[in-house]
Amino acid sequence: LVISSYTPSLSALCRSWERARDAHHSFNVLVVTQPHTPGLSALPGTVSEGRRLCEALAESKVANTALNDQEATVDSVRSVIDQYSWVHLACHGSQHLADATKSAFALYDGPLSLTDLMGTTANNAELAFLSACQTAVGDEKIPEEAAHLAAGMLAAGFKGVVATMWSIGDADAPIVVDEYYRRLLQLRRGVGIGVGSSGAAYALHEAVTQLRKEVGENQFVKWAPFVHFGI
Repeated sequence: LVISSYTPSLSALCRSWERARDAHHSFNVLVVTQPHTPGLSALPGTVSEGRRLCEALAESKVANTALNDQEATVDSVRSVIDQYSWVHLACHGSQHLADATKSAFALYDGPLSLTDLMGTTANNAELAFLSACQTAVGDEKIPEEAAHLAAGMLAAGFKGVVATMWSIGDADAPIVVDEYYRRLLQLRRGVGIGVGSSGAAYALHEAVTQLRKEVGENQFVKWAPFVHFGI
């Protein structure tokens, strides 16, 4: 009935709005998938997820680069992330409650922390899709809920972030990702997005609706964790 969007703080929302007042620019996408992170459980669905995403981008003639498995190292991602306006991360994530800057994405050779990302994002960084578990998890000791990975990506320079509030199903993520990007690319080709809007919240709403149809409304644990932050 409603399209939801969140912000970790008013200042974060203001920063995103200030960066997004210009007209929409051309964009490219970095796709990072990590199906076999050493020491962590396998995420085989990330391979299908990345493949489907790259196919959707290719159909829309959107430039993209994919880093998968052993290619997705801390240095390889950090060295190119400043060249992309959209970033998609499909991997394990971890939240560090004592020091939010140590919250990280698990890549092949170690954690890519928020500290690593600060100052490395593109000047035109726009959207980040965090297809990782618990990237928007709050904590009862942190009432402002501003210390999770999604909030950190806004602080790093992205204007909008899609994240998850708890662990997501390996088979569910590809469905949401495929529908989200197809809807988002349709919106970007149209004229319905106003200045200061990315269309991401609308696209995620449609993607979650599709997942809810496939798994059933009663399986809310599967479709409810996907949330949008920023603009």
